[in-house]
Amino acid sequence: MSSESEKKRVQFRAPRGLVNRADALAAVFETDRTDILISALRDYLRDAAHSDEVKQEIAEAFYDDDITFEELKDLVGHEEAANFRLLKEQLADEFVDEVAEELADS
Repeated sequence: MSSESEKKRVQFRAPRGLVNRADALAAVFETDRTDILISALRDYLRDAAHSDEVKQEIAEAFYDDDITFEELKDLVGHEEAANFRLLKEQLADEFVDEVAEELADS
């Protein structure tokens, strides 16, 4: 079973007006609040993953080891995650080389 189809219960507090709007939209589409919230969250995450500013924040979190490669891949897709991982490795190698040169020179 893929992680996309597995269900996880979440609970959170939201402003009453926002919940009322979600309920009204659910009534319009003859669905329930959960479907509206899942759709909105999916759209937000998709849009965020295409924002250069958000991608930079995601990359920095990966470079700082705040998120795993799997989490990175879930956020930006496999190809872009592979590019970020390669850059992280190159940056680490360059840093090691620079430090080694500095130590050799001193």
